Amino acid sequence: MRSVAELERRGLAGEFGPDPAGLRISVAFTPCQAVRHRDRSGGYRNEVLSLRLAGSVGSCAVEPGALPAATLDDCVGADVASLLAHPSPAVRIAALDAYLAHVLPHTPENGARPYPLPDGDSLRKSRARARAVVDLLPETPAPRRVLVVGVVNSLLERRRERGTGYVPCGLKGGTTEWGEPVRRDAAAELDGCDALLVSGMTLGNGTFEPLLEHARSTGKPLVLFAQSGSAVLPRFLGAGVTAVSAEPYPFFWLDGGPGVLHRYAVGGGAV
Repeated sequence: MRSVAELERRGLAGEFGPDPAGLRISVAFTPCQAVRHRDRSGGYRNEVLSLRLAGSVGSCAVEPGALPAATLDDCVGADVASLLAHPSPAVRIAALDAYLAHVLPHTPENGARPYPLPDGDSLRKSRARARAVVDLLPETPAPRRVLVVGVVNSLLERRRERGTGYVPCGLKGGTTEWGEPVRRDAAAELDGCDALLVSGMTLGNGTFEPLLEHARSTGKPLVLFAQSGSAVLPRFLGAGVTAVSAEPYPFFWLDGGPGVLHRYAVGGGAV
């Protein structure tokens, strides 16, 4: 797969299964969260557009408050084909995610390997997810400096535990839990890093494909951690993407009970 637009076109053409014009979104909703884990000095807010198609839910993160009030009304009851042509990138990604999760679910037959998350408080679950994600980076040779796009302090903490360097990057800037500056321009940092660890949120804000093209052209490992587009991003495996940690709804921050991630890796071996 070369681009998100190509994936949308192929989805519209029904190349992955049922005609999306015959499938309708039954529920549209926007989970919002404000988080400050215990023992952490800072917090953050998230908002996600989620669309339910049969037994699957597709999602795309958005800036809090950015979705027009009519978005849910546009989506609920609409057929997937019309949403794949919607003017809002968030709607298109959420609809594509729902469709692909429906026709290509996260199963071993489709290349996914389950990774259980424990129950517990939000920080315990965040750290467990971080281990699942960061440990998808190659061990031999281990990357010396990883560009982390989409700053999650638990991911950075895991990199620190492994004694390896990273460059935190996010559109909002700011600082990490350890006072490190968060760079705003990921493109400016690419040449100085030998691997990429990237959030699925880049799908919704339009920054994913330049990172994908850099990994594709240089051969650098690109590992994705995805709540947004968790069924979309595995389609790029082997086409610039090395591994994916896919986390469909319900996300780890919604529930204190046990959960599961679905990990994908080039070659389909155990991860």
